[in-house]
Amino acid sequence: MVQNQSYDRILSAPVGQSFFLFGMRGAGKSTWAKRVLPTARRIDLLDEGLFQAYLREPGLFANELRTLPRGATVVVDEIQRLPSLLNEVHRFIEDQRMRFVLLGSSARKLKQAGTNLLAGRALHRQMFPLLPQELGRDFNLAEVLRHGSLPVIWAAPDRREALESYVQMYLKEEIQAESLVRNLPGFARFLPVAAVFHGQVLSVAGLARDAGVARTTVDGYLGILADTHLAWLLPAFEAKLRVKERRHPKLYWSDSGVVRAVRREFHPPTAAERGALFEGWIGQLLRAYGEPASGTGHPFDGLWYWAPTEGQIDVDFLIKSGKRSIAIEAKAKTSLADRRLIVYLGDRPQRNEDGIDVLPLGGFLAALEERSLW
Repeated sequence: MVQNQSYDRILSAPVGQSFFLFGMRGAGKSTWAKRVLPTARRIDLLDEGLFQAYLREPGLFANELRTLPRGATVVVDEIQRLPSLLNEVHRFIEDQRMRFVLLGSSARKLKQAGTNLLAGRALHRQMFPLLPQELGRDFNLAEVLRHGSLPVIWAAPDRREALESYVQMYLKEEIQAESLVRNLPGFARFLPVAAVFHGQVLSVAGLARDAGVARTTVDGYLGILADTHLAWLLPAFEAKLRVKERRHPKLYWSDSGVVRAVRREFHPPTAAERGALFEGWIGQLLRAYGEPASGTGHPFDGLWYWAPTEGQIDVDFLIKSGKRSIAIEAKAKTSLADRRLIVYLGDRPQRNEDGIDVLPLGGFLAALEERSLW
């Protein structure tokens, strides 16, 4: 097991532009900013004394910025704690041509505060858990599926203990401290139920029933998971479908270690678990390399799953890139698309009689890293 290792990330900073960098807590945003922007002025809103000072006297933030030269780069960590600072950020971008790097684990309070997230003046980027390309020789699929690949967990001497603490700190610092929910016990009951739905088509009614909360409450809770980057929803591809035929999205958690910790599962994944964990991890890789906000420089046009009939998922992931359709499955099923891929844990690439390419995991990862998949 490798601990206390710092890994180079594939994310690159937009040249000369201000940007938000969002990502789940512990994804390594602050570490990345220190490494990539070592000379930038740093303002850390996790510093409680500084946070309280800005809260009492908002003008102190502007006073500090005035001491910097025109065009300076400023990193503001945990920007969601004081959304009002974005007004001054906007002003100093316009008047002093300053460049701001705004780090945050959630955009929820920024949205609730009615801020426009500096539309047109700051790009959006997202940091994901560690990718195989970033882990290099330390990559171990069994370990990633069991404990995830968040840097804060990966570097811990005891990964199980770190995951248990992570879930508690998420509830305490992300949810309770930021007042994202009124009923913290209800949200705590909801989390393990939502974790059971990892990799499944979402039934809001079923989730609400099992968690013992109202359906409208579940909708809000799902929004919190998405805004804090703990989970994400994969929409169904609905070309030419009527409204009544629309499918529900699939729910994926962003890190396999966190979703297992929420379910209180720390043992090596069983055969029954591995399918959903592997599928969710493949989906997260596709997002990390292909979403426009990922900053990899090779975005696709959209990502869906495809289920032509209710209750039947024929394609795990469907990518649209220009006029091309690329179907990717983390298990052996057939589908119709311009290009069809199955990713499996064997050693040799194959092509079956239906013309479907069967790639070993290593070949699939190489295609992602080389930006040659789409």
